[in-house]
Amino acid sequence: MEQTNIRLRRRTFGGLLQFAAETLRARVYSRLAEVGFPDIRPAHSRLFRNLTENGSRVSDLAERAQMTKQSMAYLADSLAAAGYVKFEPDPTDGRAKLVQLTARGRAASEALIQLSTDSEAAFADVLGAEEMRELRRLLELFVDRFSAAS
Repeated sequence: MEQTNIRLRRRTFGGLLQFAAETLRARVYSRLAEVGFPDIRPAHSRLFRNLTENGSRVSDLAERAQMTKQSMAYLADSLAAAGYVKFEPDPTDGRAKLVQLTARGRAASEALIQLSTDSEAAFADVLGAEEMRELRRLLELFVDRFSAAS
């Protein structure tokens, strides 16, 4: 008897969300390498997603990403070494540094957003455009309501 993958057999809410996220992540990051950013890894999204336009302190990035400051510093250092971010003095605190995107970092960030948008369109081709719009609407509602409750 063929064994079914437990993730597909037990369709918990978390498992369903994880499957969707992993499918999107795999699609986006495989294509990211094809468009010129082979050194960006899924973990780097935690920095890109939480960086503000004017730059952010590592401690603030870590808090928003819900990870340790040391782990975020590691991500920031690796992206700085690859030329995606730079560290600049924080104008409000001379002891602190802000992580800011370089031109290459902005290009990678835009590519990530475009590839995510392209993937969403491809998913709509499989799921159906109306169903995909409804899925997005419900996920946005979920995020908005749970964010407001926190």
